[in-house]
Amino acid sequence: TRLFPLIRPRTSGRRAPVQATTQLVKPRKPKDFYSFEVKDAKGRTVSLEKYRGKASLVVNVASYCQQTEANYKSLQELHRELGTSHFNVLAFPCGQFGDTETGTSRDIEAFAKSAYGVTFPFFSKIKIMGSEADPAFKFLTDSVKKIPKWNFWKFLVNPEGKVVRFWRTDEPMESIREEVTAMVREIILKKRVEL
Repeated sequence: TRLFPLIRPRTSGRRAPVQATTQLVKPRKPKDFYSFEVKDAKGRTVSLEKYRGKASLVVNVASYCQQTEANYKSLQELHRELGTSHFNVLAFPCGQFGDTETGTSRDIEAFAKSAYGVTFPFFSKIKIMGSEADPAFKFLTDSVKKIPKWNFWKFLVNPEGKVVRFWRTDEPMESIREEVTAMVREIILKKRVEL
């Protein structure tokens, strides 16, 4: 007679439970533009979450190209006209197109403010193409399946963080203004209904 019960190895086919920590290691993939973090012109980390609920016109800017003056003036006009309650121009300096953006992020922001009176947010100088492309900007270009060929491409991001339209450098500001204004109008009407 046996005094101890016979211990048989489990053969039920079930595996040992996977530890929860292995599932948490993988970072969450940002689901929209506003779920990214970027650096501002002073190098501080900024969550784009603060722009959620607004329309954003995201632009790769440059200080020294033929389109600089016209673009900065019209972008500032649009930014002032539509106000920051429902809309923002978000400027991302980029130096990947020749010598069109050579300074530091702080210098670029200071130049745009002093030369063109811009008041919209400036972020750190980034790369927008290639393997070193900034993740937030890569999200924009992946969304429209186009890589900017020059400075001042404009990406319209809706209040939920989805890219709804883009414009190349030389496209007329009037068509951009119409579309952005229509989106801002929708945001205002939606807020009124919610009240």
